[in-house]
Amino acid sequence: VQLQASGGGLVQAGGSLKLSCIASTSGRIFSSWIMGWFRQVPGKEREFVAAIRWGPGTTYYSDSVKGRFTISKDNGYNTMSLTMNSLKPEDTGDYYCGILRQTGMGWTTSRNYDYWGQGTQVTVSS
Repeated sequence: VQLQASGGGLVQAGGSLKLSCIASTSGRIFSSWIMGWFRQVPGKEREFVAAIRWGPGTTYYSDSVKGRFTISKDNGYNTMSLTMNSLKPEDTGDYYCGILRQTGMGWTTSRNYDYWGQGTQVTVSS
């Protein structure tokens, strides 16, 4: 599986951005798989942002983005999106999309994810 993230950019505080992640695979994305977004700033570990279970669409958000970010998916196009509203300077970072295949593993732990896309940079100015 290959993942490609896009949509990052520079935005003022209070603004919005929409990130997309396209999954390319010769097989299929299983309904039990989790697709997630993490972000990372230099010198810090990758931080969980949001995730969605591919089949039922169950979502989970970090407390820091709940109510401001919305994760969604389009099964027909193997695409996951992250709509980010009311952006804050602390949302700045490189955003990565990933896939977790094994059920029962924690959604919020980056080392549990099997595939990663390249990062897309988000910069929120104050």
